[in-house]
Amino acid sequence: MSKPDSSTPDTNRAALTREQIREVPAWLRGIYAGLCLYFFLAALNVLGSGLGTFGRTSDFLTQLFAYGENPFIALLAGVLVTMIVQSSSFTSALIVTLVASGEMTLGTAVFAIMGANIGTAVTGVIVALANVRIKRNFRRSFTAALMHDFFNILTVAIVFPLEFLSGLFHEEGRGFFTRVAGWLADLVGLEEVARPNSPIKVITAPVVDAANGIASFLTTAPASQGLLVAGLGMLLMFAALIFMVQNLRGALLRHMDGLFRTYFFRSDVRAYGVGLVSTILVQSSTITSSLMVPLAGAGVVRLRRVLPFMMGANLGTTITSVLAATANPVAAAMTVALFHVIFNLTGTAIWYPLRYIPLRIAIWYGRLAARQTRYAFVFLIGVFLVIPLLGIGATELFTSLR
Repeated sequence: MSKPDSSTPDTNRAALTREQIREVPAWLRGIYAGLCLYFFLAALNVLGSGLGTFGRTSDFLTQLFAYGENPFIALLAGVLVTMIVQSSSFTSALIVTLVASGEMTLGTAVFAIMGANIGTAVTGVIVALANVRIKRNFRRSFTAALMHDFFNILTVAIVFPLEFLSGLFHEEGRGFFTRVAGWLADLVGLEEVARPNSPIKVITAPVVDAANGIASFLTTAPASQGLLVAGLGMLLMFAALIFMVQNLRGALLRHMDGLFRTYFFRSDVRAYGVGLVSTILVQSSTITSSLMVPLAGAGVVRLRRVLPFMMGANLGTTITSVLAATANPVAAAMTVALFHVIFNLTGTAIWYPLRYIPLRIAIWYGRLAARQTRYAFVFLIGVFLVIPLLGIGATELFTSLR
């Protein structure tokens, strides 16, 4: 006599559900991934739109850069402003515009550009926090974000003192890198062109407009609208990331893994090229570097390939400032834009041969944050908010007492 079936309806239902999940067609998972990607990109633009509105209406950005006569304050202001608007492209374009209009001197604008490079890495850290509940994924994604941070921080640690000290021996206060950029600006002589719209901004405009419409319906104060839109963008970004990571851990991951490992990220040179080209296409290193964070967290991209990708993304974002300078054809504006290019090329030339240094620092702190999550928040709040604010306050106090 055969034994009765001991399986319960719940067990059969669970088994059926798992079987149905396995049989989900790859094309359907691809559509699902595309939707997650779309809403993630839209969320970044919603966030940037809200924070940008808040900064403009409150005159906060202009006030910060108004204190830029001191190079150290210009650096910290660049970090803080870019952290607020979540876009180094926005900050660098703003700096170029201020230089072109004569509201910021060339000698301090270059230090603000350095700060913008540090500030742009904050989005990757925020994105990594979406994986905080999954320790292994969080460790990998947070480490990937830290590579972007430490590459920029270490580059500033070298370029800032060289630029500052060499500027002391120049009659106009221009440092070595600024002089090289000025020499190149004299050779380029680009014609005035209109700044093109980012394709990402065009396709995500409906979501941004919807968020702005909701905010305008709920409040009439422009600054409050900006903060509300930024909050909606943050919620949408975390939701899109959670669903994106879940999909990456599914069948789509198996299909993508071979492509990413064997082609796009087969070597450091390819990884660098992918970072450069993709950032030029979307005109935002914030977007491309933030997309790399969940991919690294899911294991699709090896951590050792993340650093050259971030280096390429950093160079790609300088195109925005060059375009902004050609739209404001002033020699000083083009010099600032070319300084941005030289800064990132110098960072790559120094830290790619010594890449084990930022890589090991990022891995060490990533493991520390994975064991105790509070260290992730200490890094985020400390580097991008507390240190800039304290630095600006301390510098102003010291200057006033002299």
